[in-house]
Amino acid sequence: MNITDRHQFILQQLQENGKVDIQELSDALQVSGVTIRKDLKLLEEKKLLYRTKGGGSTQNPYTIEKPINEKEFIKTEEKKKIAKAAVDLIGMNDSIILGSGTTVFELTHLIHPAKHLTVITPALKVALELCNRPFVDVLQIGGLIHPSSSSAAGSFAERLLDDISCGMMFVGVDGIDPEFGLSITNLAEASLIMKMIHLAQTVVVMADSSKFDRRGIGRICSLEQVDYIITDRLVSPDTVRMVTERGVKVIIAE
Repeated sequence: MNITDRHQFILQQLQENGKVDIQELSDALQVSGVTIRKDLKLLEEKKLLYRTKGGGSTQNPYTIEKPINEKEFIKTEEKKKIAKAAVDLIGMNDSIILGSGTTVFELTHLIHPAKHLTVITPALKVALELCNRPFVDVLQIGGLIHPSSSSAAGSFAERLLDDISCGMMFVGVDGIDPEFGLSITNLAEASLIMKMIHLAQTVVVMADSSKFDRRGIGRICSLEQVDYIITDRLVSPDTVRMVTERGVKVIIAE
């Protein structure tokens, strides 16, 4: 099979599956992995695909930052379903951390505890939504406010967490990649989120299926540091299996 035929085959597989794997292409086309990597590089240069770890994809694996007022209109139904599944995990915890982001913010609408609950958050929208809620105390993390997320970050915010422990953290991400881990597009907030993850006993990631196989600029943790990922039903079975094998419980929000 010549190079033109290989490229047509690769593009056909991309169109059908949205991504390709180097080893699978090597086996199917009976050529070396080196040859497939060269083919993928040429196709990427022609802007026909994006190279990823171990293959190629139709989607850019590097996500870009969007303002929070734009994000709130993206996948709204999925976010509501994810939030509904997340609220059941709060259970008997008397303290939780809520990160910034529109998926986590959806959870605030559903928090109506029957007993005292302390919510720790760097997000202004979260604090304002919950500050007058019965049985809820809000610990607002202060610091420099990042305009695209309306959330605090920086050394002042991090120092507030030095003497705090918490039962559960709910965090949104912009990318979930098996090799790179979990990431966000706002590098300024990455350090604070990393610290919040370390002080939480249980970490719950709220992310719709579009966040898988993507990367943001700021890595916040590995998959092994996560206890739960709540996502929507469009996530692929292969992705669920991969994440589960890393010790993470995946909840599909219906």
